Amino acid sequence: MGYLLLTGAIAAEVAATTAMKYSEGFSKLWPSLVTGLGYLVAFALLAQTLKTVQVGTAYAIWAGVGTAAIAAIGAVFLGEGLGVAKLAGIMLIIGGVVLLNLGGAH
Repeated sequence: MGYLLLTGAIAAEVAATTAMKYSEGFSKLWPSLVTGLGYLVAFALLAQTLKTVQVGTAYAIWAGVGTAAIAAIGAVFLGEGLGVAKLAGIMLIIGGVVLLNLGGAH
């Protein structure tokens, strides 16, 4: 159940960060509200996750997958570049999350 909650926390954080892009510095109401609500849901779900998943593992997955997802969304949907360095960085993030899970998810 903890990893299901963590998946929801990641989805909420990614949605909130994407909405923040469209809020134009919090000058647009609806994207700003989605940003605030998304982060509220993300932190609430992350807090529930920590009841059953180690904090280091949960946070590494939450931050790493969220970062990689936002970078991919930026490249695919928002016209941001995806060069070799950015792609390598995303792969390193994913690799780090995998290593943390293999070594610390007891």
